[in-house]
Amino acid sequence: MIKILKVLSFVERRLKTMGTRLVYSVLLMIYAYKAERTPAWARRIILGSLAYLLSPLDSIPDLTPIFGFTDDLGVISFGLVTIACYIDADVRAKARIKIYSLFKQVDESELLAVDEKL
Repeated sequence: MIKILKVLSFVERRLKTMGTRLVYSVLLMIYAYKAERTPAWARRIILGSLAYLLSPLDSIPDLTPIFGFTDDLGVISFGLVTIACYIDADVRAKARIKIYSLFKQVDESELLAVDEKL
């Protein structure tokens, strides 16, 4: 019984982590897309990444615990790293304001983890 509770606790923490990182990453992409200095090729990468996230045809179903959103996070992360030079302080500030307005509690270390990869 204790092992099951530990596993469930781990799964819950992991889902919250992926959720925060995924939402913050998506917000960064949205605000980078809206920025005037972002070129057309970078906007196409953003649109493609977001389209994959919203697509009902997914390589791993999103209903699968833990693994369901890992491919989405991977695609979004790849898109972010590709357009990282267009994610400036203004884009980060707007994304942070929005994520704090969406969630009551945000783990700052999760946001920093995404920022470090950029």
